[in-house]
Parts: sequence; C-alpha cells; structure tokens
Amino acid sequence: MKDYDISQFVKDLAAFGLSLTEKQIRQFLTYYELLIEKNKVMNLTAITEFDDVLKKHFTDSLSLVKAFDLSGVHSVIDVGTGAGFPGLAIKIAFPELDVTLLDSLNKRIRFLDDVILRLGLTGVVTIHGRAEDLARSEKLREKFDVCVSRAVANLSTLSEYCLPFVRTGGVFVSYKSEKVSEELAAADRAISLLGGSMEKQVEFMLPDSDVFRNLVVVRKKRPVSSRYPRKAGLPAKEPL
Repeated sequence: MKDYDISQFVKDLAAFGLSLTEKQIRQFLTYYELLIEKNKVMNLTAITEFDDVLKKHFTDSLSLVKAFDLSGVHSVIDVGTGAGFPGLAIKIAFPELDVTLLDSLNKRIRFLDDVILRLGLTGVVTIHGRAEDLARSEKLREKFDVCVSRAVANLSTLSEYCLPFVRTGGVFVSYKSEKVSEELAAADRAISLLGGSMEKQVEFMLPDSDVFRNLVVVRKKRPVSSRYPRKAGLPAKEPL
C-alpha cells in the first residue's frame, strides 16, 4: 500500500468527535484503492482524487453523527448504496453495527462483495434489487433501526423507498447536498402518509471545505400502510 497522508482525514473526523483505529484507517485506504481500481472499468464515482474521496465520500458518509446518535443502534440499511456510501463507510467506522447494503445494479453489489471480503468485514450483507420490491419482503420490512440514503431523488420519493424498511421508533436519514426547504414542504404529506414525522434537519459544511451538507431526519411513528411502497417505478414518476 502507498504511503498516504491521512492527516486531514483524521482532523475532519475529529471535528465530528470520531477517531479510528489503525486497522480502520487501513480498511478505508484499501477501500479507496479498490474503488479507484474498479472505477477504471466501471462507473462508480466521478470523484477520484485521494483527498476528495476521503472528504466527499468517507467523511461525508460519517457526518451522520452530526444528526443522529448511533449509540443503541443495532441495524442499519443503506438504500441505493451505489459504491457503498454511506453504508459501508459507516460499517467500517462502527463495526459493531449490522449493516445491509441495497442497490438495484448487480455490478455494484459484486464490487461491494469484493470490498467486504478484502476488508475482512462481518455483520454486513449486500442485496441486489429494487427498494419498492424488497420493502415488501417479510425479512426486511420494518426491521431496521436506521435507514440511510445518499441516493439522488426527491425526499417524497426517498421516503417511500426508505420508511417501509424502518421499525416503528426508528429513523430515516436522507443526505442532501442542497437547501431543501421547498423539498421538505412538498414531502410533508408523503412522510405523514408513510407513518413518519419530520424530526429535524441539520445543515453544515464539511470540515475545512466549501461543501454544504444537509441531513434530514425522519422519525417513524407508526407502521406503513400495506399500500406502500407502490410498484416499481411509481415513487419516482409520481411522488406522493
């Protein structure tokens, strides 16, 4: 492995109150190398510079702690995980969590399987499929303490994808990169229909950067009606 300068990464995580062991740092560096290598033959990320990956993917993924305390959490599902952000990064930093990574593209799932194997991680599973279909599975529906998603979709659509996976009392956290006031107003009805309630939004800049972030926390108040999620494609085409 190359000799990387991780001083900024360590500083950024310290700003979130986080510190990693040497083993975890090595895992993140191996993850970076595997990501960049696979990205040569498959479109996983447009962000490839070392410092940018650490800040805009790894640190950003772990910014969850600014909005939600993970102590007491046992299970997390990442819907639309892509190259593993934020779910796999969360797993590395919080190895005690049981993490499920869900994505609709099998090539990405195979990449994640390889990373998980190479990093020697346990307590993390990958699932290939669409959220609309998988959220109806008895094994997954309303089984998770926390659902996270950095997927690019409006909040109404994401809520229909994600809230069905969350147990009553759990939370759905949506990672957003822009001001979301109008989006929140439009999503209010959908969140209510899906048994949720807007708890808070946390706006901040990633440490030592001009990267604006917005974490939206939705609390699951009651079970989701069996009508939701609607069939594949509808949540995106016709948001609630």
